[in-house]
Amino acid sequence: MIRSCPGLTLLLGVVFGASSWACAEELFESKPLTQPKEFTPGIEGPACDKEGNIYAVNFKDQGTIGKVTPEGKGEVWVTLPEGSVGNGIRFDRAGMMYVADYAKHNVLQINPKTKEVKVFAHEPKMSQPNDLAIAPDDTLYASDPNWEKGTGRIWKIDTKGQVSLVADGLGTSNGIEVSPDGRTLYLNESVQRNVWAFDITKDGTLANKRLVKRFPDHGFDGMRCDIDGNLYITRYGEGTVVKMSPKGEILKSINVLGKSPSNLCMGGPDGKTVYVTEVDNTRLVAFRIDRPGLEWQRWQK
Repeated sequence: MIRSCPGLTLLLGVVFGASSWACAEELFESKPLTQPKEFTPGIEGPACDKEGNIYAVNFKDQGTIGKVTPEGKGEVWVTLPEGSVGNGIRFDRAGMMYVADYAKHNVLQINPKTKEVKVFAHEPKMSQPNDLAIAPDDTLYASDPNWEKGTGRIWKIDTKGQVSLVADGLGTSNGIEVSPDGRTLYLNESVQRNVWAFDITKDGTLANKRLVKRFPDHGFDGMRCDIDGNLYITRYGEGTVVKMSPKGEILKSINVLGKSPSNLCMGGPDGKTVYVTEVDNTRLVAFRIDRPGLEWQRWQK
């Protein structure tokens, strides 16, 4: 006998001769988390805190950061200083938030307890800090696309806020992530549709650039790892998130209910929810996955 419950398939199990019920989740099935138009078309840069709340930029108005509960209730959490507009968001091991402020060439630091916003790093040579990745030692890496020229770079920001250029001569660098072991940095190029890997050296610089996969169509934006090192990549224009192995094998393609997913993060109470910033309907979309995200795992340590 099979019964149904919202969002789940109820299966009959038999354990040691006794009947029991177990709910098997619908994995890789997207559902809206927030209502359309709660965010602006600049919705981007999601990240989850230790409690599973989701933070994304441009809630209600440009220049804000919104906080959304796992149940989908949102509010303006912080308004950034005048002229600043956020993009990628990351948390360090101590719980401090870092925001790529592309409008002012900054990486901002926000104390979640006090909501104090300060400039952690500034580099006027950047076209823009776009997305952020964070290594196990809390070193930040910022992608830096020049959309007009179709070029890009990667900058390293150490734990004291010192900025150094670690990769140049790239295509339109966008989504960026560090592997679970902290030894590999991944970067995608939105226009050229390449995913690259670099070795992270002992001093945090990059070496041994190599192609992981070239896609034939559509663009890229955000990119995150699960605890096994698989990459989840937003396919801007296709309306999907792909799950890809570190060797470039496509394992899944998930429809995210809109053609223009800009970024994603992994979290929630158990780390097995992917939250996608979906531009067409200016909302967050969520789907469940089979393994926790790397970001969530780091919160457990």
